Amino acid sequence: MCVVPSCHRCYVDDRVSRVAWLNRSNIIFAGRDKWSLDPRVELVTKGQLEYSLRIQKVDVYDEGQYTCSIQTKELSRTSQVFLIVQVPANIYKVSEDITINEGGNVTLTCLASGRPDPMITWRLLNPSAEPLDGEEYLDISGITRTQAGRYECKASNDVASPDVKYVNVIVNYAPFIKDTKSSDPQVGRMGVLQCEASAIPKPEFKWYRDDKRLSNGQGISIQMMGSRTLLLVSNVTEEDYGNYTCVATNRLGIHNASVFLYRPGAANNMSGAVAVSQSLWLLLGSLTCLLLKC
Repeated sequence: MCVVPSCHRCYVDDRVSRVAWLNRSNIIFAGRDKWSLDPRVELVTKGQLEYSLRIQKVDVYDEGQYTCSIQTKELSRTSQVFLIVQVPANIYKVSEDITINEGGNVTLTCLASGRPDPMITWRLLNPSAEPLDGEEYLDISGITRTQAGRYECKASNDVASPDVKYVNVIVNYAPFIKDTKSSDPQVGRMGVLQCEASAIPKPEFKWYRDDKRLSNGQGISIQMMGSRTLLLVSNVTEEDYGNYTCVATNRLGIHNASVFLYRPGAANNMSGAVAVSQSLWLLLGSLTCLLLKC
């Protein structure tokens, strides 16, 4: 709401016999007599020539046509001014923070008032923070985890600084194991296997050796650190070498990955074997191509 005063100026001379201010058909002042009951309205007279109307704390309901009516012995004339009231943009309704499963549909709401009507824009406050297609309602179909974050709604009409509100969107998704680290300790040393998963809600981890779930005790220690888990095997024996399975779960799904406790040097040997195998296949392919003259 506009609160600055508005002043409508009217000037008269000594030939004027009657003068009045009207709003639409309502008399506000007749001469120096105040007819309006509104305490915000006052007459401004500087000397005998000025006959101006001032309105304090202007409201949208004050908008409209004001008339200064002047009458002399010879004729009567009027001077009219139209008061346009501008109101800064104000967001009066915005969506609450929301949590939704990946793949769902979301509609964010941002309603604003102002005069002139404000323009509403949306941004997802990620590194690019590019404007999104949406005004009062921002529709997101099949939302993905990359669309989670803080959304900014801005309402502006150039009357004052824009009004800004924020909505936090959390996207739940099933676990995805994004990193594992195997280990190749010597017998008698400690082996450390690592497994890291991305998920919302936070994943729960389990470790397996073959079909047997592992737990703390008998040389095994399992540590949970948020989105990461460690399997510690103290005093490694020959029987401890082999394949272990890391399982990450939440209420939306499950994901697993193999992690290996290698004998010392076995990991390098396996990498070398894979490289040799790939080279042999490459050589075989080249010979076949030569024979077939491709």
